[in-house]
Amino acid sequence: MFHEYLFPEGIELSAEKAAELLTPALDEVGKASRVIAVPPDITRFHSSAGPLVLALHRRYGSSLTDVLPALGTHAPMTPPEIARMYPGVPPELFRVHDWRTGLANLGEVGIGEIERLSEGKLHYPWPVQVDSRLVEGKYDAIFSIGQVVPHEVVGMANHAKNIFVGLGGPGGINGSHFLGAVYGLERMMGRADTPVRELFRIAAKRHASALPIVYILTVVAPDASGRPLVRGLFVGDDDDCFHAACRCSVECNIEILEKPLGKVVAWLDPEEFRSFWLGNKAIYRTRMAIADGGELVVIAPGVARFGEDLKVDALIRKYGYHGTEATLEAIERNADLRETLSAAAHLIHGSTEGRFRVTWCAGGVGEAEVRAAGFDYLPIEKALASYPIGGFSPGMNRAPSGEDVFYVPNPALGLWASRERFTAGGASPV
Repeated sequence: MFHEYLFPEGIELSAEKAAELLTPALDEVGKASRVIAVPPDITRFHSSAGPLVLALHRRYGSSLTDVLPALGTHAPMTPPEIARMYPGVPPELFRVHDWRTGLANLGEVGIGEIERLSEGKLHYPWPVQVDSRLVEGKYDAIFSIGQVVPHEVVGMANHAKNIFVGLGGPGGINGSHFLGAVYGLERMMGRADTPVRELFRIAAKRHASALPIVYILTVVAPDASGRPLVRGLFVGDDDDCFHAACRCSVECNIEILEKPLGKVVAWLDPEEFRSFWLGNKAIYRTRMAIADGGELVVIAPGVARFGEDLKVDALIRKYGYHGTEATLEAIERNADLRETLSAAAHLIHGSTEGRFRVTWCAGGVGEAEVRAAGFDYLPIEKALASYPIGGFSPGMNRAPSGEDVFYVPNPALGLWASRERFTAGGASPV
C-alpha cells in the first residue's frame, strides 16, 4: 500500500480534506472493528495530526477505541492541550504512554548489529520495546500518524521511530538515542538512511511485522508569512511512504545557506516548548548554519524546566551541556547517567563543543541555573528589546543595533545549514 499527495503551494488540512485523501488507503485496510491511532503530542502541534485523527474517528466511529499519543519521554498531554490539538475527538479516547512501565518486549537486536551500526563504538543489545497496548489490544489496524522533518536522533523523524521511541521503553529509547549521539547528529540530520533509522528498520521487519501498522505521514512547511501548511501526505504500510515523505521534506524543510551565520535568533512558542529537552531543537536545527565563534540566541518564554521527566531533569541539572568528552567521562564515572543514556545523548546534542555560543532566554529558569548548565543568559525583556522579533521576517533582518540577525520563528519545522557543513555530513539526504 502506498498513497502520495503533494501540495506545491501548501494547504491547511481540514478533517473533510483529510477524510477525502485517506479514503483510498482506508478502503484497502478493509473492515476494522478495533482500531488505535498513535499520533504526536503537543510538541508536534503543527503536524496537522488533529484533522487526521478526527477523520479516522468519523470513519471508524466506536471502532476507534484508543488514541495513544507517541510521548516518548515527554510529559503527558493535558486536557487543554488535547482540546487544542485534537478538537472534535472525544477526550475519553486518549491514553497515556508511560515509557518506564506497561511495556511489551518484542525481541532484541543483537550486540553485533549495534557494533556494526556504531562503527565499533557501542557494545550492547537493543531491546525492541513498545507500549503493551499494541500487542494486547488485538487491533485490526494501528494508525501511526506523524510529521517527517529533519531530526537530531534519527536523521528524519517519524515512521517506525513513532513506534519504537514514541511508544518505546527505557532500553529502546536510551540505546537508540545514544547510538545517534555517538554516530554524530551533524552526520545524520536531514538524511533518510542513518544507523538509527536502520536499527528501527531491522526491528520493524524482524520483530514487529505482525503488528498491523499503517503509517500516515505529513510534511509541513511555513509559507511566506510563516503559516505552517501541509506540503505532502503519505500513507503506506512499508518504507515507500517514508522515503517519499523524506524527499518532500528535503525540498521543503531544509534551507541551505551559502555562508555561515554570525548571529541566529530563534523563537520558541510557549504553547509548544516548556523545557530545555524540547527547546534545544533551536540548537540542533541551526547548529550547522552558525559560524565558528557565532552566537545563537534562544527566546523561550514558556521554558520552565530542563527535562520533561523529573529524573532526566535532575540529570541535566547535575551534568550540564559541557561537550561530548565531558559527557562521556561522566558516563564512565556515574551510574545514574550510564543508566539513562538518552539523557547523556541529549547533553551531547545540546553542546556546541565550544564552536559557538548559545544564549538562553528562558521565562522560568533563572540565570544561575542556565549558566551552570553551560549556556550564556539574557533576560527575555532585554532579548526582545535587542531583537524585536515581532517586526522580523523569517531569515535575515537588521536589529536596532545595526547588527545582521538571522531569525528562525520555529526551529522544529526545519533544518538550516551552510552548504559546506551540510555537505561534510556525508551521505546524500535521500
